[in-house]
Amino acid sequence: MDPMKAQQLAAELEVEMMADMYNRMTNACHRKCVPPHYKEAELSKGEAVCLDRCVAKYLELHERLGRKLTELSVQDEELMKRAAGSASG
Repeated sequence: MDPMKAQQLAAELEVEMMADMYNRMTNACHRKCVPPHYKEAELSKGEAVCLDRCVAKYLELHERLGRKLTELSVQDEELMKRAAGSASG
């Protein structure tokens, strides 16, 4: 595959994954923090604080998972290199 096409595909996939994460976070935090029947047009202080904490936790978890997956990917790559080196040697 052409490196430019691969890079473009990776960028498109990343955008799609971020949009999915944003939609999931929005739905989860809305369900958790905002009652289904609105009493006022504006968020209450409690709802706003709940949403802020929910989003912060969601983003922190997303970042942690990303770091862990990157770490595991690097480890897998190193193991594959070692296995290929010992198989050819």
